[in-house]
Amino acid sequence: MIIAVASENEEVFQHFGHTPEFTIFEIESGSVKNKQAVSTEGEGHGALAKFLLDHGVDLLICGGIGAGAQKALADEGIKLVAGVSGKVEGAMSGYLNGTLEFRTDFTCNHHHGDHAHGEGHTCGGHGHGEGHSCGGGCKH
Repeated sequence: MIIAVASENEEVFQHFGHTPEFTIFEIESGSVKNKQAVSTEGEGHGALAKFLLDHGVDLLICGGIGAGAQKALADEGIKLVAGVSGKVEGAMSGYLNGTLEFRTDFTCNHHHGDHAHGEGHTCGGHGHGEGHSCGGGCKH
């Protein structure tokens, strides 16, 4: 099984569509066989599902993720565990031993202007079209 974690600086990244890299784990017999960080090379929202598919990913662990990206992953057969925060290694070990904590309220369905990404995640200001869903603990 191949598991990808949306990541930046060894932390679970909180906005899937802007993920700078994925930490990709090859799992065999319930433990990590191989691990590598792979840059998304600036790929955004729509291209990331194909990026993961091209890397053989079966499951994605991430922070926030919008409805469109969730659908794109589902269309490619990639399972999703979202609403995760903390260290990448902690998320992976939590997933493997069944103790991973995650939220089910990881999207917000509204659009705001002039917010920025900083500590955690804030919504909007990305120039997306109508109906953009951002994810990951929206702070307003």
